[in-house]
Amino acid sequence: MDFSNLYRDIIMDHYKYPHNKGLVDDSTYLTIHVNNPSCGDDVVIQLKVEDNVIKDIRQLGTGCSICCSSASIMTNTLKNLNKDDSLKIINEFYNLVMGKEYNKDILKGDALAYSTVSKFPARVKCASLAWKAIEKGLLNEEV
Repeated sequence: MDFSNLYRDIIMDHYKYPHNKGLVDDSTYLTIHVNNPSCGDDVVIQLKVEDNVIKDIRQLGTGCSICCSSASIMTNTLKNLNKDDSLKIINEFYNLVMGKEYNKDILKGDALAYSTVSKFPARVKCASLAWKAIEKGLLNEEV
């Protein structure tokens, strides 16, 4: 079965109607800003972690459909999970977008829409940018 049209629809839906978009003015959130100067993608992620669980993720970005939709999907994928499970999912997402084997028991849902990104090496960074931001926040949350 060819999933390319379904995946394209998922990506475009999250691009046109992004989830968890918009930042909050709340000092209890950790704010991480990342960009890709080679293509202009720019993403800000806000992260609220309580008792080792991601209670909220906000995102705001500009850039291509791959970058912006991936930020939306990332927020849905990781919200309400604990940090360790989130980091495992992030790692499996990186494997997926780089065309490597990934654990299908760990990475599920709309994130699978990026399974063909590895065919376009310049787009791997677009798909990964928001995930890199939240990973940075989870690993350095105390900073």
